[in-house]
Amino acid sequence: MSGRRKAIVTDMGYSTPDRIVVRGHDLPGELLGRIHLGDMAFLELMGRMPSHRESVLFNALAVTLVEHGLTPSALAARLTYSGAPESIQAAVAAGLNGLGSVFVGTTEGSARLLQEAIPDARHPPPDLPAVAAGIVADWRARGAAIPGIGHPLHKPIDPRTPRLFALAAENGFDGPYIALMKQVAEEAARVYGKLLPINATGAIGACCSELGISWRACRGIGVFARAIGLVGHIMEEMHNPIARELWTRAEDEAREHALARRDGA
Repeated sequence: MSGRRKAIVTDMGYSTPDRIVVRGHDLPGELLGRIHLGDMAFLELMGRMPSHRESVLFNALAVTLVEHGLTPSALAARLTYSGAPESIQAAVAAGLNGLGSVFVGTTEGSARLLQEAIPDARHPPPDLPAVAAGIVADWRARGAAIPGIGHPLHKPIDPRTPRLFALAAENGFDGPYIALMKQVAEEAARVYGKLLPINATGAIGACCSELGISWRACRGIGVFARAIGLVGHIMEEMHNPIARELWTRAEDEAREHALARRDGA
């Protein structure tokens, strides 16, 4: 090939024999012992340190996603660890592979929905109820669940949502994206004739939008947060294993049903 080759550059960081620089900050001198893990994540994603108010809200979003019990991703991590205890990273990766359009990844879906409806927070549409009505009608026509709305367990409200919205308001981020998310929930409840609360991922998608975080990064926030939780599950699995019990019970029940079908044939 002819022509000039693209220069290989990055603003993420670099190292020399006596320095480690991350996003323009000296790691030992400016960051270690001075910032929280969530602040470091914000720096990596946004290229700048968060303000105090941004830090409070962003750290809350990350903490929300760390743990939610024996979810499919936690079970996948535990089962993988039981078969490959020498590879904790494989077990964590197995769990992270399950973060998609049903679990955790709906942060991306809800943020995208909001940011496509309001491309510029400085100029929100004047009639948010009409925008919400269009969103609900569109998703209903697709026959798809609206991301960020409804929860199989947490009813009539997801207890995480009002707290996150309160933190957003306390820190100056109660803007058009949160308002639109609330309008979408109200419209969905009206159209479907049942209560459809804003779930945690809907609240997080709205708060990320208020923070100026692209919807493309939102699933990544869930990935790094849930990775911490999965390490916790694996540590518990080391000391109080349940994966083998889950496996043997599933085998026993499947065998019993198979034999019952055979004997009843």
